[in-house]
Amino acid sequence: MFGDYFYNQSLRKMTIAFGQIFNNIQIRRKDSSGNTVQSIRVPLGYGPKEKFLTRLDQQPSLDNREFAVTLPRLGFEISGIQYDPTRKLTRVQKFKRVKTGKTGKIMDFNYMPVPYNISFNLFSFTATAEGGLQIIEQILPFFQPDYTVTINVVPELNLKRDVPIILGNVGFSDNYDGSFTNRRAVIYTLSFTAKTYLYGPATTQKVIKKVQSDLFTDTDRTSAREERIVVVPNPTSADADDDFGFTTTISNFADGKRYDKVRDEDV
Repeated sequence: MFGDYFYNQSLRKMTIAFGQIFNNIQIRRKDSSGNTVQSIRVPLGYGPKEKFLTRLDQQPSLDNREFAVTLPRLGFEISGIQYDPTRKLTRVQKFKRVKTGKTGKIMDFNYMPVPYNISFNLFSFTATAEGGLQIIEQILPFFQPDYTVTINVVPELNLKRDVPIILGNVGFSDNYDGSFTNRRAVIYTLSFTAKTYLYGPATTQKVIKKVQSDLFTDTDRTSAREERIVVVPNPTSADADDDFGFTTTISNFADGKRYDKVRDEDV
C-alpha cells in the first residue's frame, strides 16, 4: 500500500524545483576600469552545510590547492518537513482525467493532497565579501518575501500547482581567521519555507455510465422498493471526455420486489 506513494515523488519534484531557482547564479570579476574580465557560473549541489565546511577544512592552506574545494559554491538541503493543518482540504474530493489511449473508458484519479511545509537551507560559500554580496543580490530581490514556482505534480492528470517559497532569514559568517595563507570563506545561510502539497498514488477506475437508486418507505431492509431513479448520460454512447447531459428516469413500483445486485434483476 504505502510503496505506491513513491510514484508521484512529490518531495523529489519540490527539491528539484527549489534547486532550479538558484541554478544560474553568476559572479562577475572586473578590473580597475570596471570592465568584466571573468564571469563564473556558481556551481550548485545538494548536501548539508557541514559537508562543505569539512571539505574546506581538509585543505585550508593556499600554498597547496591540489585537493581544495573551489569557491564560489552554492549548496542546499532539506532541514524540516512539517504538516500544515491550516491548509487542509477535504479528503474525498478527486482530481480526474480520462486515461490516454483508453478511448474514454478508463479514468485516472487522485484524492486531494496533504499540505506540508518543507524547510530548505541555502548556503553561499565565497572567498571574498564582494562575491558573497553578488550572489545575495541576485536572490533577495525576487523574494518579497515569497517567490512562486509552478510544479507539474501529477503528469498523468496534467495537474500543476503553484507553490510559494517564502524567505525567512538570512545569516552571515566570515571564518577568515589565522594567517594570511589560510583560506577565507564568506558564508551566507538563507532559510526558506515551501508551502507545498504531497500527493498519493494515481489510481484508475472505469467510467460509470449508469446510476440506479432504489427508494424505500421504511428503514426495514426486508421491505420492497417503492421508487427507482435511474440516471444515464445523454447520449448513452458518450465517453468520459465528451460533452454530454443526463437523462433521469423515475419509476414507481407496488410489486413487492427488491433489486438483487448479484443477479442484476428484481426478485
